[in-house]
Amino acid sequence: MAAPPGRHDGFAELRAARGGSLGLIAAVAVFSVAVNLLNLTGPLFMMQVYDRVLGSRSVPTLAALFALVAFLFAMMGLIDFARTRVMARVAMRFQDRMEQRVFQAALAEGAATGQTHAAQGGLRDLEAVRQLIGSPVLMALFDLPWAPVFLAGLYLFHPVLGVVATIGGLILVITTWLNQSLTRRPLQQAVLSGQTADRAADLYRDEGELIGALGMRQATFLRWRGARERMAQATMTGADRGSFFAVFSRTFRLFLQSALLAAGAWLVLRQEVTPGAMIASSILMGRALAPIEQIVGGWQVIQRAQDGWARMGNLLSRRPPQPPRTPLPRPAARLEVSNLTVVPPGQSVPTLRGVSFSLGPGQALGVIGPSGAGKSTLARALIGAWPAAGGAIRLDGATLEQYDPDVLGGLIGYLPQQVTLFDGTIAENIARLSPSPDPDAVVRAATAAAAHRMILDLPQGYDTPIAQAGARLSGGQIQRVGLARALYLDPVLFVLDEPNSNLDNEGSEALNLAIRAIKARGGAVIIMAHRPAAIAECELLLVMSQGTRQAFGPRDEVLRSTVRNAETINRAKGAGGGVT
Repeated sequence: MAAPPGRHDGFAELRAARGGSLGLIAAVAVFSVAVNLLNLTGPLFMMQVYDRVLGSRSVPTLAALFALVAFLFAMMGLIDFARTRVMARVAMRFQDRMEQRVFQAALAEGAATGQTHAAQGGLRDLEAVRQLIGSPVLMALFDLPWAPVFLAGLYLFHPVLGVVATIGGLILVITTWLNQSLTRRPLQQAVLSGQTADRAADLYRDEGELIGALGMRQATFLRWRGARERMAQATMTGADRGSFFAVFSRTFRLFLQSALLAAGAWLVLRQEVTPGAMIASSILMGRALAPIEQIVGGWQVIQRAQDGWARMGNLLSRRPPQPPRTPLPRPAARLEVSNLTVVPPGQSVPTLRGVSFSLGPGQALGVIGPSGAGKSTLARALIGAWPAAGGAIRLDGATLEQYDPDVLGGLIGYLPQQVTLFDGTIAENIARLSPSPDPDAVVRAATAAAAHRMILDLPQGYDTPIAQAGARLSGGQIQRVGLARALYLDPVLFVLDEPNSNLDNEGSEALNLAIRAIKARGGAVIIMAHRPAAIAECELLLVMSQGTRQAFGPRDEVLRSTVRNAETINRAKGAGGGVT
């Protein structure tokens, strides 16, 4: 499958990654020639035993033949083992070459569509292809072209033997086609239902406290079980059909060997073939049909790999690799947002329309507005998570797209409403999972976020392991760790989305001190706020409503002109009431 003209061809990427091992695959093909030629050892040995040794009663001839056969079988085993090891390495090389690309494309797909499990699905498809490349089923595909050669040998013995074997082979080929046709849809349905059940399980696990508090345990369980039952039903349907064809293929091949022996015995009685040829033909037919039987039995592996290859190719086509960007010098904290319009992933209606403002070094901007005003949408656009559908965001004159995503991430400190901690230690979370973190910078960031003492009180301090859900920490503690992560290595621009929603007075004061320090060293701060304490350090204020800018300018002037409780907000230094 190729991409339309003008569109990136993800399938070409996959073929190129596979083509990088063509030398090894060619070696496997040569090994397969040797293995299949050596497969003739058994039939030829049986012919010699029945037609020469038994007739001559020569023990030395039997011993010589057996020694030769032992050597040939040992060579066949070594070569077969070698090709299996080579293909396992081809599979791992393919995965190594595509793993990062598929992971990044899946993350981009998730960010653009809102599908949080896109990365997991992409890597699952890659694993399915890798399993096929390294599986015995692929060896059967290498052996399959030799089936006509072995059938031709049967015709040399006698045409009747060849006809019997050919009819049997055709029946097995039809079985393979029926297996593909009848099991494809159930297996696809099982994959989709399994993904739905996994997403539901992850969500219910993370929100277990809320589910319990609202009495939703039974309802959520029934929903999850429904998805699991649909997956199980589709899996059982596909497995039942696949097992039927696999068993039929195995049983029919055994019957076919008996039928061939019966035909051979009839020909021996008619003195048209020798007993040795009768026995050899049965073994030869088994060699000819073995790859077909193996392919039928492993069809689910082939099916999953085919579907995974198609999905990966389409994914890579939709999310082409990012071209290398010219490194830019560290920018000044000068932000220009002009006529910004943003459409959330998976939606068609913009939630942010025509927003413009500017922010300079040492300044802090508060963004206020009711729920649904577009504050979080603006935050996601400022950090580059959601692309602009119109307008532009410039950092020191350069659009966000001109920065490498990882470089841009290092220039921005982001604190979302819902802080997520990753599997690892406290220090690793603060250091943004860096493989070579700066311990001094970790401690400085934690200290600035008023989290240093709190971390030291944990059982292992900064080395305390923590799971994604942050079960060891309270909401306020998680918020402080998230703030420390945002402060790590002194980014240029800070985007804080409801930063003090879970902070106590100490944490709120630490937040204000951190904002002052950021401004003092020339950084810029943008705070999406609902509580007045969050904008206490802001010189500028942006008022939003229904995704549009209502007012922008010095904080006090904007408050007096647009907000009813302006005096209350101006007096608020703690966790006062909301903006109205």
